[in-house]
Amino acid sequence: MSFEPLNNLLDQYPWIISLLKVAAVLAASFLLLVIIRGYLLRWVAKLVKRSKTRLDDILLHRDVFHRLAYFAPIIIIHYFAPVFGGAETLVRKIISACAIWVALLVIDSFLTAVNEAFDEKKHEKWANLKSYFQITKIILFIIGAVLIIAVLIGQSPLVLLSGIGALTAVLLLVFRDTILSFVASLQISSYDLVKVGDWIEMPKYGADGNVIDIALHTVKIQNWDKTITVIPTHKLIEDSFKNWRGMTESGGRRIKRSIFIDVTTIKLCDMDLLERCKRFQLLTDYITSKEEEISKYNLEQNIDTSELINGRRQTNIGIFRAYIKAYLRNHPKIHNSMTFLVRQLAPGPNGLPIEIYVFTNDTEWANYEDIQSDIFDHILSVASMFDLKVFQEPSGNDFQKLINVK
Repeated sequence: MSFEPLNNLLDQYPWIISLLKVAAVLAASFLLLVIIRGYLLRWVAKLVKRSKTRLDDILLHRDVFHRLAYFAPIIIIHYFAPVFGGAETLVRKIISACAIWVALLVIDSFLTAVNEAFDEKKHEKWANLKSYFQITKIILFIIGAVLIIAVLIGQSPLVLLSGIGALTAVLLLVFRDTILSFVASLQISSYDLVKVGDWIEMPKYGADGNVIDIALHTVKIQNWDKTITVIPTHKLIEDSFKNWRGMTESGGRRIKRSIFIDVTTIKLCDMDLLERCKRFQLLTDYITSKEEEISKYNLEQNIDTSELINGRRQTNIGIFRAYIKAYLRNHPKIHNSMTFLVRQLAPGPNGLPIEIYVFTNDTEWANYEDIQSDIFDHILSVASMFDLKVFQEPSGNDFQKLINVK
C-alpha cells in the first residue's frame, strides 16, 4: 500500500500535522486525567479508608486529591507546548494561569480540611480558627488573582502591586466588612468572648440560643425555637450581648422567683399552731430552739406573756420562711455553696413577696425547669398548713360566689 498520496497531502497542508500533534497532546492530557481520577484516586481512597488517621479522610472528602489530579494535564500541555507553534507563548501563559488557579483550589480545600479537623477536636485552644482560615483564603486568592493577571499580560506582579496604592480607598470600601470582621475575630479570640456551643442573648437581633458557627463575616445562633439568627461578626464587638457560659462553667443555675402571701393571713403563732408545726420534721429542731430562746428573753425581761402581742413571738410567716430554707437546704438539686437567700421583699398591692434566690446544681435547661417547678409545687401546696394564703387576683369564680352569697 502506497502512502505517497497521504505524504503529498501532508506536504501540501502542513497545518494538518500541527493540528494532529495538538489533538494528540490534548487527548493524552485528557486520557491521563481520566486514568488518574478513575483508577489512581480509587486506589488512594482505599488506602485512606484503611488508614486510622482522620486527617487523610477529611482531605479525601474535601477533594484535595481530586484537585491535585488537574496538575497532570497541565504538566503534559506545558511540556509539549512547542507543538502549538506560533501559539506556544499564549498557551504557556494560559497553562501557567491554570496552574496557579488549580494551586489556589488545592490550598483552599486543604485549609478547609484542616479547619474541619480542628473543629472535630472541639478544643478551646482552637476556638474561632475558622475566621483565620477564611481571611487566609481571601489573601491567597487576592495574591493568586494578581499573579494570574501578571502572567497573562506578561508583566511583573510588582508592577501591578505598585498600582494598587491608588486603589487603596476603593479596596478599603469594598473590604470594609471583611476588615471589621477580621479585627472583631481577633478580639473575640483574644478575650475569649464567644465560642461555639455558648448560649448567648442579643435581643436587638432576636438572638437567644446556642452559637453553632463562628465564621469570618457571620456568627450563626440556633435559637431555642430552632430558628437560625445570623449576626455580622463585628456586631459582637459593637453591641452588647449576654453570654451564659459563666453559668454553665460554675455548675449552678439561678432560681429567682417570688410567691406572694396574702397579708391578711399573717399572724402571731399561738400554741396550737406551734405544736402543729413542731410535727413537721424539718422544723422540729428550729421551733424548739427558737421557743427556748424566746422564752428565755421574755423571762429575763419580765414580760407578761398572757397576751400574744407582748414580748417576742414567732409568726406563721417567719416559720414558713424557716421551713422553705430547711426544705431547700435538704434538696439534693440545690447548690448549697452558692448564694442562698429566702427573703421578704417590700409588701405591695399583690401581697408580701417571699423571694427564693438560690442556685440549682444542674444547669441543663429542661432539668432546671423541672427542679424549679417541683420546688414551687411543694411550697405553694404547703402554705395553707401555716395558716397562710397565697395572693391571687379575684377571678370570675370569686365574683360569682359573692353574688350567690347575696
